[in-house]
Amino acid sequence: MTKAIYLDYNASTPIAPEAVEAMRPFLTQHYGNPSSLHWAGAPAKDAVERARAQVAGLLDCDPTEVVFTSGGSESNNHAIKGVFFAHRERGEHIITTAVEHPAVLNPCRFLEKLGAKVTVLPVDRFGRVDPDAVRRAITPRTILISVMHANNEVGTIQPVAEIAAIARESGVLCHTDAAQSVGKVPTGVDPLGVDLLSLAGHKLYAPKGIGALYIREGTRIEPFIHGAGHEEGRRAGTENVLLAAALGTACEVAGGWIDAPQVEKLRDRFWDGLRQTFGAKVTLNGHPTQRLPNTLSVNFPGRIGAELLGRLPQVAASTGSACHAGSVTLSPVLAAMGVPLEEGMGAVRFSLGRATTWEELEEVIHYLRQVLL
Repeated sequence: MTKAIYLDYNASTPIAPEAVEAMRPFLTQHYGNPSSLHWAGAPAKDAVERARAQVAGLLDCDPTEVVFTSGGSESNNHAIKGVFFAHRERGEHIITTAVEHPAVLNPCRFLEKLGAKVTVLPVDRFGRVDPDAVRRAITPRTILISVMHANNEVGTIQPVAEIAAIARESGVLCHTDAAQSVGKVPTGVDPLGVDLLSLAGHKLYAPKGIGALYIREGTRIEPFIHGAGHEEGRRAGTENVLLAAALGTACEVAGGWIDAPQVEKLRDRFWDGLRQTFGAKVTLNGHPTQRLPNTLSVNFPGRIGAELLGRLPQVAASTGSACHAGSVTLSPVLAAMGVPLEEGMGAVRFSLGRATTWEELEEVIHYLRQVLL
């Protein structure tokens, strides 16, 4: 295999060198429990609270509003289930969209077994939900609206601030899954207006197995894990000092990469190169402008994305369709956007990162030309 090219940063990122260094003392020296009130616990406690402040700095919130979790999936589960169990006396209705991550849709489906009523709103051909549709879906029994900030497959950014304002007018809590957007575009919780926000460490150059949930002060939510009073009673279990330190540092570093122009310029130059090379044989998925700066989801109509990537073993990217026993099915996201099967079956998502170079992207175009033309 020739030089390996990684273009799957939306799936996972390498760990930032600064985050690796932040972990090192907790691998070799500081082994105490952060809840222990003695000399061994103090460095661990300090590290957790420093990390909490670093995460809060990126979200522009108070550190007391940050709860450490095991990742984006737990954060989403905690937000959705926690609100449902804490507000059942008021209602059981939850509103979400058809393009959410399974870590949002599947908790909603689980809660339906316990009496929840879930409204799944459609999206337009760009993958965006209509805020007016959200407004119309609200009932006197609605307790939560959960709309992702940016889609993991096509990068489309949702009008979360507008939706959160509608929720606030109706006295409904609003949650956003911001796993894909934190560290790429502004995610200040006050401009967004949300009550709950989920983030995942391994999407922003921290290790896997760590994440955080922002819970606006005064928001009533049931703990996801019951036990001792860790995380101010919101999540039981001894804090993962090692990974919290890494996440905090990664968030601090990410502050300098918000709306990074170099990544977006590379993405747009790559798209221009694909169009110049393949013309009508390549089409775009997602919103043309309201989109993550690093994400390019394209279709090669008449092709099968998985087979195409199979012929490019040196390129790490993702596909938007699945092939089983000779038949192809679109991802739920592309299907919800109304992408035709003959077009979307050739979907490939290229997601760029801090280390991506134009030389790598040129090579990808060269490889694609070899297998497509």
